[in-house]
Amino acid sequence: VQLQASGGGLVQPGGSLRLSCTGSGFPLDDFSVAWFRQAPGKEREGVSCISSSDTGKSYYESSVKGRFTIARDKTKNAVTLQMNSLKPDDTAMYYCTKAPRYGSVVDYWGKGTLVTVSS
Repeated sequence: VQLQASGGGLVQPGGSLRLSCTGSGFPLDDFSVAWFRQAPGKEREGVSCISSSDTGKSYYESSVKGRFTIARDKTKNAVTLQMNSLKPDDTAMYYCTKAPRYGSVVDYWGKGTLVTVSS
């Protein structure tokens, strides 16, 4: 079982990035997937979550609602996080995780990908 996050980088304020969380060794569609982030000196926070593919639920933390979109890419066994209108406060290490059910405790953490929003 492995989760690999990718797509981070340096972007200017107002720009966009698309993060991808790719699963290996298991069908990611069967699990809930969540993105967390942790900025330097701050606590880790949940950013967005999507239920397994048969229930269609999603969640966004209030500061990203309307700017970020979580979606499944079934052809790649992945979950993407499209991030638009990025702000310096979005700078953080972003982690993708999986859980057996929507809202349940995370049972696996992937390695993070760094997002830096700066001019």
